[in-house]
Amino acid sequence: MSSSRLPGFYNLPLEERQQAINPDGQFDALTGGGLTPEAADPMIENVVGTHNLPLGVALNFVVNGREVLVPMAIEEPSVVAGASFMAKLARAAGGFTASSSAPEMIGQMQLLDVADLDAAYKAIEGAKDELLAAAAEVDPVLAKLGGGPRDLEIRSISESPIGPFLGLHLIYDVRDAMGANAVNTACERLAPRIEELTGGRVHLRILSNLADRRLARAACTIELAQLAFEGFSAEQVRDGIIEAWAFAAADPYRAATHNKGIMNGVDAVVIATGNDWRAVEAGAHAYAARDGRYTSLSRWTVDADGNLRGMLEMPMAVGIVGGATKVHPTAQAALKLMEVETASDLAEIIVAVGLAQNLAALRALATEGIQRGHMELHARQVAIAAGAEGAQIETLAAKLVAEKTVRIDRAEALLKDMS
Repeated sequence: MSSSRLPGFYNLPLEERQQAINPDGQFDALTGGGLTPEAADPMIENVVGTHNLPLGVALNFVVNGREVLVPMAIEEPSVVAGASFMAKLARAAGGFTASSSAPEMIGQMQLLDVADLDAAYKAIEGAKDELLAAAAEVDPVLAKLGGGPRDLEIRSISESPIGPFLGLHLIYDVRDAMGANAVNTACERLAPRIEELTGGRVHLRILSNLADRRLARAACTIELAQLAFEGFSAEQVRDGIIEAWAFAAADPYRAATHNKGIMNGVDAVVIATGNDWRAVEAGAHAYAARDGRYTSLSRWTVDADGNLRGMLEMPMAVGIVGGATKVHPTAQAALKLMEVETASDLAEIIVAVGLAQNLAALRALATEGIQRGHMELHARQVAIAAGAEGAQIETLAAKLVAEKTVRIDRAEALLKDMS
């Protein structure tokens, strides 16, 4: 891709936007093909059809020096526009830098009915090499690609509603997969041998969605001069953003909504690429509370030059092989559009979008208020709900915004007057 900077894209008619990102037809699944009921039928049970979300493209993203167009599936107005605009501001300082740790997932096994926990601990520890070797045989293809088991950790759960027991963590490198199937299968394979070693009973055998060994990080610098707009000075905007972030850092009630804003961007890309957004959500919120108090996933500071500096770190268990990513045509086209080659590439783009969306929300909250920009976009939906068609939609939406009354009853009244 030559550039993710497409000036005027928003103002183009739908057909021209489709042509701009799909000139040779290789992304037809993004612009109308998508998932048919027939293709959906084997994916889940009792299929009767499909459920669509709007699919937009976030512009202006540069991640680790590479231009990226980012597909986002979401129904909420202002998210795609907000992320795109913040990515535009970040471009002046080079865009987003991102990194990720090894794609290691955690498989958990719950060991119950053990007469002597210490003896069981020692028995498992003594057989660790044997157990890891057995786990390595579960997926020969993954092993050939360099993945497989990395460690087996033994955790003593001393207090629980059913008393003390042992929890085992199988650390498993899943390469470019999300990893649930490989990890769960490996845990199932090890359970009988662990029972033989300990005389206990392996109850649960399931991966953890708190993927805190599989983290993705993104950072950006927004040059001070980029922050001024309308009646707000650059310093006002910068300091207001940091003050708004500080509220989320200190207060879980604010942090919940703050992190929801991050997930607006994250989930939209996760969904567009056919990944498990529920797993990513669970991991994100658990990670936000890892120190015993729920707090912000992001951090905003001032750098030595007075610029705004943002950072985001969170678990990111996404894949580009297996699951819906391989059977959903839109997911395949989305990955192709982003030109990702590994799951780590995808994870790094996703956290960059999450950071951009976080900045968009903080900037709005700290200045004009969240409702202005959101309502300008929401007004179109209200206009359509009121019955506007064609050119009436934009005209009616503009009237609602001008009156600062974006309500269905007012939209119906104005539409009646326009008729």
